[in-house]
Formats: sequence, C-alpha cells, structure tokens
Amino acid sequence: MQRYFVEADQMKEDLFILTGDDAHHISKVMRMTDGDRIICCMPDGSCGTATIQSTAEGRVHAELETWLKETSEMPVEVTLAQGLPKGDKLELIIQKATELGVSSVIPVQMSRSIAKIDEKKAGKKVVRWRKIAKEAAEQAHRNRVPCISEPVSFTRVQGLVEEYDLVIAAYEEEGKAGNHHALPVLLNGLLPGQRILVIIGPEGGFSPEEIEKLERAGVRSVSIGPRILRTETAPLYVLAAVSYQIELSR
Repeated sequence: MQRYFVEADQMKEDLFILTGDDAHHISKVMRMTDGDRIICCMPDGSCGTATIQSTAEGRVHAELETWLKETSEMPVEVTLAQGLPKGDKLELIIQKATELGVSSVIPVQMSRSIAKIDEKKAGKKVVRWRKIAKEAAEQAHRNRVPCISEPVSFTRVQGLVEEYDLVIAAYEEEGKAGNHHALPVLLNGLLPGQRILVIIGPEGGFSPEEIEKLERAGVRSVSIGPRILRTETAPLYVLAAVSYQIELSR
C-alpha cells in the first residue's frame, strides 16, 4: 500500500487532505481513484490506513480507517553528522541513510571538505535534500521522515556532543592500527530510546586538529573495519551495524 507523509494541519477530524506533489502522485502517477487505499503518516510517527474519497481539483481526500500499531523505526535515535562531500554524494547518503533508519542528518563543513555551500544556494539544496529523504522514507515504509538540517560548522557539531548518550567518530587511523573492538562493544551497550551521534569526515577525512577536538569533547574514535571506506560508504556501514546490533541480534 502506498505511503504518504502529511503535516498535522492536513488532517481534519478523520479526513486526510493531500495536496501538491502527493496529490499529483496519487491521481496522475499511481492513477488511484475513489475507493483505493493508502497509508498516511503524521509527524509524530503515527500511521493509519485511509480510503480515498475524492481526487478533484488537485486535492485528495482520504478517510481514516484505522491506526496501525506496528512501527519500522529503529529503537534508538541515530543522528548522522556528515562532513560535506563533493558533487551529489550527499544526496545518495541521505537517501540510503533514510532507508537504513537514520533519524536526522546534519551536513557539516569541515576543514577538508572540498565542497563549499554558498549561503544563497543553501536553501534550495536543503529543500531538495528533504524531498529526497521524504521519498526514501515512503519507499522504505518508515513512520517518520528524517530531519535534514542546513549545513553547519564543525564547531557547532562539537557543541552537540553533550546532547547524546553516545557519540562516535569513524576514524581511519583506528582501523589502520587494528583497533576494531571499540565499535561492537559500544553498540552492544546501547539501550532502546538512547540517542547516538555518528560523525563522518569528508573525502579527506578528519584533520588531526578536528579529531583531537572531538576526543577532548568525549567523542569515541572508532574503526569501521580494516578497509578504507569512501565518505559515502562509511555512514551506511555504521547504520547497518547499529541496525544489526539493536534490531536483529537481540
């Protein structure tokens, strides 16, 4: 059943009102008509099945049938602080991280980031990133769309450390040294409801100054295996490891 995310003001009593791209997708792409059923998800993660009542004038009205009990969200909240990569790599990261269960993504301008976000163009990029996250969340049958923030400075990320139960930085030097034990031990200690911040460097990795500042702030540097991963692969590795440890191995 096709899934759509709606805002709180798009529900009037037991009626969902879908407009814009969602209404177009329902009526023109999926060619749904009165009587067809969809799933609508609210900002709080509650999702319900609904029956389409009308698809006229660019609006789709769908009446709530029943709220669903199951959820596909991870038991822990994972925020990804991603060093800005070049090209369109961040779009891939957002799409795949959403499929893997990330709760939010924070693009970070780091010292070795090749990409530089023009403040005048940042708004349009964020709009596109959020659209990618929404579409990926629909495809993956998520209950929530991850929060995609505007790009921030490395200093801003340092200031977020105390807000999380666990903060890790994927650091290739730990892998080169063969220190592969830290990540599984830390993940094994996670409890449902806890918040995790995962920090990934850009193409050139963290500078020595950045990793030193992170470690002084209490961030744990961890290896993510003996192989050197690309910046777009590293966050997906970590998210898959978290999912395995929290959702599959217990």
